[in-house]
Amino acid sequence: MSEAEPNTGTDAIPEAERLRSERDDLLAQLARARADYQNLRKRTQVDIDNSVRRSLEGLLQGLLVLLDHLDFALASKVESEDGKALAKGVELTRLSFEQVLAQENVQPIAETRAFDPRLHEAVAMVPSASHAAGEVVATLRRGWTWRGQVLRAAQVQVARAPAASETSPAEAPPKAD
Repeated sequence: MSEAEPNTGTDAIPEAERLRSERDDLLAQLARARADYQNLRKRTQVDIDNSVRRSLEGLLQGLLVLLDHLDFALASKVESEDGKALAKGVELTRLSFEQVLAQENVQPIAETRAFDPRLHEAVAMVPSASHAAGEVVATLRRGWTWRGQVLRAAQVQVARAPAASETSPAEAPPKAD
């Protein structure tokens, strides 16, 4: 048998098996590389989405502060005709501002009597005979949601049961002898 002739003997079978095994290993490596690439694409997209969301969240929170300032301006009493015209302009600006926020799916949190720690931030406890303990008495700053999640919790005053005196005997500090 010369060197130019193909190997047709028993050496051909192990060579074919070796080539099949090498092919299978390469196909498995290719499948893993494809899966790794798909996972990387998904993780990268999630990271990009989270980064954009954090950036937009900060911007929207800043815009809510501006909306608060417009509310403060509208809460002041105006007597003169010029002041009333200015107030009307501020009111229209505020309305336009709120419409733009609604287009971006920023919605005000509905005012409720029940305190919900997921939606409210209790900034004060006030004694109240007309409200049940733990009930929202007043909203000091409106809360907002964005894409179904709380963007800014509402700041509220929460009722507590009124005491006969501010300190009951049980709560009174001990007397110094």
